[in-house]
Amino acid sequence: MNLAQDILEAHSRLKPYVLETPLEHSLSFSQATGVEVWLKLENLQHTGSFKVRGALNKLLSLSPAQLEKGVVAASSGNHGAGLAYGLSKLGATGIVFVPEGAVETKLEAIRRLGAEVRFHGTDGADTEIYAREYALQHGLIYISPYNDQDVIAGQGTIGMEIAGQLPLPQLTSSPQQNPLSSPSQPPLHAGGEGGVVFVTVGGGGLISGIGSYLKSVNPNVEIIGCQPENDAAMLASVQASRIVEIDAKPTISDGSAGGLEPGAITFDLCRTLVDEWVTVSEAEIHAAMRQFIQNQHQLLEGAAGVALAAFLKTAQHCRGKNVVIVICGANIGLDKLKWVLE
Repeated sequence: MNLAQDILEAHSRLKPYVLETPLEHSLSFSQATGVEVWLKLENLQHTGSFKVRGALNKLLSLSPAQLEKGVVAASSGNHGAGLAYGLSKLGATGIVFVPEGAVETKLEAIRRLGAEVRFHGTDGADTEIYAREYALQHGLIYISPYNDQDVIAGQGTIGMEIAGQLPLPQLTSSPQQNPLSSPSQPPLHAGGEGGVVFVTVGGGGLISGIGSYLKSVNPNVEIIGCQPENDAAMLASVQASRIVEIDAKPTISDGSAGGLEPGAITFDLCRTLVDEWVTVSEAEIHAAMRQFIQNQHQLLEGAAGVALAAFLKTAQHCRGKNVVIVICGANIGLDKLKWVLE
């Protein structure tokens, strides 16, 4: 699996369809923590989430005949919206299976973009298993939210953007050079060490893609996996050295909720790429989200709040390093937003 090369190809493929989102220096978080903090604002991406990158990259890898038959996906909302956006751009159709209780705001976005929504199960892992079986039975292509190399490569383009955007030593001596061929001036460089990147983990596609690219150009970059205490299936699996089921509790981080599909390729990638894990309480997520909304004057969803909360919880260990926090999405319903702001 050569993910770094796949990410380079995904970047070229996706360029006409997705935004290069800003990497914004946060004066407020930097001053509050004594750490240089940069926010990768995927909350400003099309559909309000990074998920459009992976979904579109997978769609663009399919043949016209496969697209014409239609595709199937499972999603808690953002992957489905990203897929629906891609289908609308390519003139294709698809079905998105979602668990009962999925955020209505996200479901409205999927329907608005023209994909069909169907419900199955109450846990994301159950929904994924059912959707994959449905696709197999009907001869359709199943597009996983994370358990797919093309999807991971699409998410990895965020890492490529971060490496090019951070105004520190440049990746290459020439803009025409392949970034992977010149690691002598690595990204996220500060004080002789690599920087630190905080990424929320659900199924692991986002952190697998970002980590694969950044570590290919600078092995010293620290990749921090962030999960809510109430639903940390990937961390439990890593600790057990096998994919396990957990007794998950409700979390505002619906975008990262749910178990792992059996045999998920992201499991081994997370074991290899993630340097440290941080879990955060619901109160810590809420507090981080309030700070972001107040300081940055933008919306973020619960999953994005997880990465920010994990940084705030461990900021003292990041002194002297540049920190990037991936703000992975903005799609929060009004009821949850009111809850956070109370």
